[in-house]
Amino acid sequence: MKIRAAAALAFLIAIAAGAFSAASAPGTSDTMPAMTAPMAPTPPMATPVPGRNALSDDQQSQVEAIIRNYLIAHPEIVRDAIDELQRREDAATQAQQTDMIKQSAATLFDSKREVVLGNPKGDVTLVEFFDYRCPYCKQIEPSLDALIKEDGKLRVVYKEFPILGPPSVFASRAAIAARKQGKYDAFHSRMMAFKGAIDSDAVLKVATAAGLDLDRLKTDMAAPEIDKIIQRNYALAEALAIDGTPGLIVGDDLAVGAVDLDTLRKMIAAARKKGG
Repeated sequence: MKIRAAAALAFLIAIAAGAFSAASAPGTSDTMPAMTAPMAPTPPMATPVPGRNALSDDQQSQVEAIIRNYLIAHPEIVRDAIDELQRREDAATQAQQTDMIKQSAATLFDSKREVVLGNPKGDVTLVEFFDYRCPYCKQIEPSLDALIKEDGKLRVVYKEFPILGPPSVFASRAAIAARKQGKYDAFHSRMMAFKGAIDSDAVLKVATAAGLDLDRLKTDMAAPEIDKIIQRNYALAEALAIDGTPGLIVGDDLAVGAVDLDTLRKMIAAARKKGG
């Protein structure tokens, strides 16, 4: 916050300095215009011509004093400037994410290397980037289960995205390897319902409860293909600026965090309206 406030102050000083320079140029009034409401963004000003528009040290001090006094009297301007900056940054990030979703659609929605639940031929696909140690991923799991049951046209793609340390990577490797035994669903459900700290021993206990052959599981977990799947998901998440879990994508809409059931329904309805 302090850095952005300083940036906003510097921007206001630059604007005021330009106005002061213009007002002090030959043929203009020596009176500096009164400062009113915050001005709309303007194109970058040309470099001042030495000896004509450059401020003297005394003028610079006057400008800074005027800006300081004005901001003390109207501190909400800095807040408004920061809010607007955040809005623009969010809009730019969203536009970039939407573009990347479209560019990565084949890998994101139609990858044959991921687990698909719900209707494999559904008209809308929901993609979740998740970590088994993420409490928010566990929190929204019931909502995803409810959506799969209530929406017969929904396709759900799970992307293993272990970002919370080595135990998370171990759990993801076990989940991917469990596919070889046709036990992914059973393992995934039990891992999401698991209470307590997750380490390698806990993962193997869950695997046993899910009916997996542990010797085979450990062998399958060492397959190079598993590393490729996880690395591919890391790269895709980075391209989409997903830096937390769960990361949820429906159509060209992306949300990060524990999104509630109604919000997910709205995202699905919006995607369906756009044609998937």
